[in-house]
Amino acid sequence: RMAQQLARLNVDLIEAGFPISSEGDFEAVREIAKGVKGPRLMGLSRAEYADIDRAAEALRPAEKWGIHTFIATSDIHLKYKLKKTREQVLDDASRAVERARKHTDWVEFSAEDATRSDPDYLCEVYKRAVAGGAKVLNVPDTVGYTTPWEFHEIISRIKQEVVGSKDVIISVHCHNDLGLAVANSIAAVRAGARQVECTVNGIGERAGNASLEEIVMSLKVRGSALPFHTDIVSEQIYPSSRLLSSITGINVQPNKAIVGANAFAHEAGIHQDGVLKQKLTYEIMTPESVGIPTNQLVLGKHSGRHAFKDRLKTLGFELSQEQLEEAFVRFKRLADIKKEVYDEDLERLVAEELVQAKNRFEIVHANVSSGTDIRPSATVCLKVDGVEKTGSAFGDGPVDAVLNAIRELTGFEGKVTSYVVKAISGGTDAQGDVAITVENDGRISRGHGTHPDIIVASAKSYLDALNRMDYRRQVRVHAQAAGV
Repeated sequence: RMAQQLARLNVDLIEAGFPISSEGDFEAVREIAKGVKGPRLMGLSRAEYADIDRAAEALRPAEKWGIHTFIATSDIHLKYKLKKTREQVLDDASRAVERARKHTDWVEFSAEDATRSDPDYLCEVYKRAVAGGAKVLNVPDTVGYTTPWEFHEIISRIKQEVVGSKDVIISVHCHNDLGLAVANSIAAVRAGARQVECTVNGIGERAGNASLEEIVMSLKVRGSALPFHTDIVSEQIYPSSRLLSSITGINVQPNKAIVGANAFAHEAGIHQDGVLKQKLTYEIMTPESVGIPTNQLVLGKHSGRHAFKDRLKTLGFELSQEQLEEAFVRFKRLADIKKEVYDEDLERLVAEELVQAKNRFEIVHANVSSGTDIRPSATVCLKVDGVEKTGSAFGDGPVDAVLNAIRELTGFEGKVTSYVVKAISGGTDAQGDVAITVENDGRISRGHGTHPDIIVASAKSYLDALNRMDYRRQVRVHAQAAGV
């Protein structure tokens, strides 16, 4: 779903995954390769033959694809992680690019931790990659260490000493540990980079990666200072952001640039007065330019399928007719409980509809007893592999009691490491959105559940996490049985 939305966003490339990292990643990349048209699809690989060959196998069904291979080049990585000499890494880089070129003409090479590498050695590595046939040289600020002026200097030197007049693209990949990922990426573009690796909502390792929406709109709004072009369909930015949030369960903070809830909100009286007279006084871009509708259609129990389908499409959901009908029934059921159904409600409703197929555990009903003078208890009925089972348990509170009952019925021996509950929309009839993180034997799983009843939402969230963990366990078992 996310890859299809990125295609509608019209990104140039999608790095779809790391095929050798797991059977699940391989299958995900292969499914994207089979069904997503438009962007070039990339697979990540270490500078090892097995990685490169596995990436090629996953991507081969795609209409346009390439391989992105990488190896670390900073002395700290060479000494402590790779335990290799500079000359060994030079040879590994050359062999990796040459191997990837046997599969595809589009090979991208990254020097991991480039910004902490010796500049002379970094240029030598990139020269070897170009000699081996690399089409793209990626310069990663892997740990978010550099500054805009330093990064500008690094890119300028690579452009002058390595690329010159060759038909080679300089790419950058910036992390946000110091909050400079977007600034560093833009500085690199000014210095000659023509590809930016970035992420919707800025998600990524640790503090995240450079935010796609911030880079795109910086180029679009400040064209006089940044005379560069991208084919991104900016009106698809907000739908992309919302779809990603609904899939991952990670919402952007209200004051997030471009896509945050407050990005186009004005509270100060002086600002409100100015905006009412002329929007340009306090808005440098319009909500419509990033796909935020100014007049949102509120759906309720009298809304029809057409309005429902249109709103889902605006939010980035493309459903089959069967999925649409099932989701519409769930929507009507929810609309009977709530007076108004908001975008956030629809996102959760449809997300649950799309991921429920592989559930091993399903809730049938849950009843709790709690109060100031009694010990909280719960009775829960679940379907476990299609068979109904009922169990009861006590807890420190009603939620704890429900989760304890589920734990007994499922046999889950791990623990809850995070529990977050919030209202999806305003009003006392708002749906509760519960996010739970569970851990077992060092493995983490996250679940989400929504329902007007917080107790039921908590149970659904917990079961979602257990189902995800169980599914990944099954994938590992099948992979081991197949000798992968």
